[in-house]
Amino acid sequence: MRIDGAVISELVPDLAARDEERLVDASGLLVTPGFVDLHTHYDGQITWDSELAPTCWHGVTTIIVGNCGVGFAPVRPGEQDRLIELMEGVEDIPGTALHEGMTWGWESFADYLDLLERRSWTIDVGTQVPHAAVRAYVMGEDAGTQPADASQIAAMRAIVSDGLKAGALGVSTTRMLAHRSIKQEVVPGTFAAEDELGALADALAEHGSGVFEVVPRGMDGEVSDEAHAEFDWMERAAQRSGRPVLYSLVQTHTEPDRWKLFLDRSAQAQTRGVPIHPVVSCRPTGVVFGLHSRFTPFSTRSAHQALEQLPHDERVARMKEPEVRAAILDEPNGCYRSEALQYQHEHFGNMFKLCEPFEWEPDGSQTMTALAAKAGVDIEAYVYDYMLENGGKNLILFSYTNYCDLTMDTVHDMLSHPASIFGLSDGGAHCGIACDAGNNTLALTFWTRDRAKGERLPLGPMVRAMTRDTAETYGLKDRGRIAPGYRADINLIDYENLAMALPEMAWDLPTGARRVVQRAKGYVATFVAGVQTVDRDQLTGALPGKLLRGARSAPAEGPTI
Repeated sequence: MRIDGAVISELVPDLAARDEERLVDASGLLVTPGFVDLHTHYDGQITWDSELAPTCWHGVTTIIVGNCGVGFAPVRPGEQDRLIELMEGVEDIPGTALHEGMTWGWESFADYLDLLERRSWTIDVGTQVPHAAVRAYVMGEDAGTQPADASQIAAMRAIVSDGLKAGALGVSTTRMLAHRSIKQEVVPGTFAAEDELGALADALAEHGSGVFEVVPRGMDGEVSDEAHAEFDWMERAAQRSGRPVLYSLVQTHTEPDRWKLFLDRSAQAQTRGVPIHPVVSCRPTGVVFGLHSRFTPFSTRSAHQALEQLPHDERVARMKEPEVRAAILDEPNGCYRSEALQYQHEHFGNMFKLCEPFEWEPDGSQTMTALAAKAGVDIEAYVYDYMLENGGKNLILFSYTNYCDLTMDTVHDMLSHPASIFGLSDGGAHCGIACDAGNNTLALTFWTRDRAKGERLPLGPMVRAMTRDTAETYGLKDRGRIAPGYRADINLIDYENLAMALPEMAWDLPTGARRVVQRAKGYVATFVAGVQTVDRDQLTGALPGKLLRGARSAPAEGPTI
């Protein structure tokens, strides 16, 4: 393979370096296109951070932001705080970091893109117009609770259309009830009527490109007529616009088999030419509990809350005191703001030790409930004492979705279903409780190489799902393949030794705010637009990544590998 500038220029079996060319030996390595991550939340971070870790550590060369209906443009002067409160509440990105780190200076979505175009990153960045920001811009204080009238809907459609003309790759919305601002306010658009949602789809149809990304009702486990009817309006939006509707899909504990119905309905719609696609993950959606996390299973208890602001070592020492331990364990849980949060904190039968060696598909004997029973210890006391071990650094993983049956078979069936799209990494989000930004690495290691308790997935189709399929879904047809004329976004991977470290807490956001990160081992090299950004798992400091404005055409077809 020969790279000329930002593109692949030649594919031949044997290449000799010409004068002043650099020769890179990829013998024995897995060579893939750069991964395209279509579901991230770096919307604020891209205004101050050039690295965009941890996503850039995992072979990703292109990201899409503006998911789940939340983002930072358009915004009226003086109303920036409201959008930060939405992002902090929905995506658990520390508001202190956003207030300190973000460089504002825009009102319209086009203005936002103009600012981003002046920046460079380790990876390319594509954007979507967030419905919540649009609705807040048009409707002000009524945006979260009131229906939109015809003039307001027309104004929203015009804003989305202008955003698409400026270079956005789609529009997004959330309808999940658990999505709330940090002040527990409803996210604008959650209860939008179908005529409003249809107008957003019409803007895509008018533009002739772009996707409609949706977080539907029921993703948080809600069981209702409204949640069951979500597929109907999404299918109609895809049919009326002719543009792809991408919706998040997980298995929930409340209706463990509903995902099957939605997958099958999507496949049936696709056979009729309706472009509706569930976006699925390669793992259970997890919440990390521990003293370094945002939550512990005792977070609602006043005796525990009284210690949360203490320095870590002092907090650990106090929690080890017999009277403090007894006070916390004897106190009942307080109120939770949702049934989903209560389930996360109290269902020890889906909690596992997050420690080496970590089993990605643990069984019932490895749950905290089973381990406590084996030790003859009360479950809450067992969890409490485990968190305090190792200097209070021990973490616990709660598998919230996709692991109701304590097997990865559900995830296997989602990933291998012909109707689904690979995604849901949430890179940049859920800073205090999770990190799924390494999904691409996990997909390669666990699903194609290491799984021992069930079927694996073939390597070739998995790579395609993370490259060509995700790129083309967003109209980025200039990448995702290794062929002449295509973008030189390339990974050289030591496949046999590729591994992912355990999640760890870092305090490296502005103001020292925390986030969970997860590193990888085995990326010998990553190239973005022909420039090496990763060298043996370390960033080189190069920043070839740029803002993507609009869809990209495919080059003339040549031989591919």
